[in-house]
Amino acid sequence: MDTPQLRVAVVGAGRWAVQSHIPGWQRDPRVEVVALAEVDEDALRSASERFGVARAVTDYRELLDDPDIDVIDVATGNAMHFEISMAAIQAGKHVLCEKPVNSDYRETRRAAELAASKGLKTKLGFTFRFAPAIQYAKHLIDTGWIGEPYMFNGYEQNSQWLDPKTPLRQVDADADPDVIAVSSIEGYGAPIIDIMHWWLDAPMTSVVGTMRNFVPERMVRDTGRMQRMNIDDGDMWIAEFENNRLGSIQSSYVTVGNFPGIEARIYGSEGAIIVRLVEEAGICQTIKVAKKDSVEFVEIEIPQEYFPEGGASTEPWPFLFYSNLVKDFATEILSGEPMNQGDFGQGALVQETINAFERSFRTRAWCDFPLEAPAGESDTERVA
Repeated sequence: MDTPQLRVAVVGAGRWAVQSHIPGWQRDPRVEVVALAEVDEDALRSASERFGVARAVTDYRELLDDPDIDVIDVATGNAMHFEISMAAIQAGKHVLCEKPVNSDYRETRRAAELAASKGLKTKLGFTFRFAPAIQYAKHLIDTGWIGEPYMFNGYEQNSQWLDPKTPLRQVDADADPDVIAVSSIEGYGAPIIDIMHWWLDAPMTSVVGTMRNFVPERMVRDTGRMQRMNIDDGDMWIAEFENNRLGSIQSSYVTVGNFPGIEARIYGSEGAIIVRLVEEAGICQTIKVAKKDSVEFVEIEIPQEYFPEGGASTEPWPFLFYSNLVKDFATEILSGEPMNQGDFGQGALVQETINAFERSFRTRAWCDFPLEAPAGESDTERVA
């Protein structure tokens, strides 16, 4: 086995950390997970034993001054993302953070700028950008396979909270029940918004759209009771871009379908590509293509070079896609080169898009992009 070159501390030992983050890092022989931090002592002990990580602490601050730790991986609940990320950057660590870093794009941009000033690399948990099918599609787009891009349609939708008795994990106790709060478009729409910007590769100029609350009464995990939850559990958006390009986004977690529920479509002057990231019949991803002179879509094989070593589309998607994400981050850090895809700067762009979507809904009008918000103004009334 190769000697590990990168030492990682994972902050958070919840479901997503143990399902994706920790095993993803441990799949890469260049990486060693040297520490875990988690306030829940039972979850911390369980993860430490399961993954063989000896150093386990309840306060992440104990890890920041350790010169033997290169990367802090923030896999906590949303509320702590920004605090931990900023503290880690200030301590000189590279940072991987689950989305969102902050619900205000300006704060995410501030974190990106601080990291850049210190020569550090960052990465957002844009899991689906790193699906082999999505990466291969991007290669086809960049090499001119579809010709000039015209339109992008993006969906992230599944049945996760169609049943109102499925407990909500993160709830804003101070939210106004008379005002719909952003939820699906931020928690679930962010990855497909990321892919939209990446594939269309042109500045966005304006957006319009709407949000809905389809399931008003929900179970709250912390209380075990049903209560009024006026949250966006479904939404639709249209976006205009420079270079005469159009995009649309739909996100929801009350739409019938399996995880992860991603579909990305792009249409150009020469051809079109459809990528589905949905676990069906034991496969977690497919890519179909068509050309202007052969308009019936056909499935094509994803080259092995787009997978982690030994990877296959029959693996669970959280493990497969996240293995690619952390492999890419490790390569970026160890290379010393400036490449850094899906970083906090991209996270700021995605969050600004979400903030623009929300502003469009609040004002019931098209919203120009980028946003030019006065200092102190916030577009955030959020619950996840």
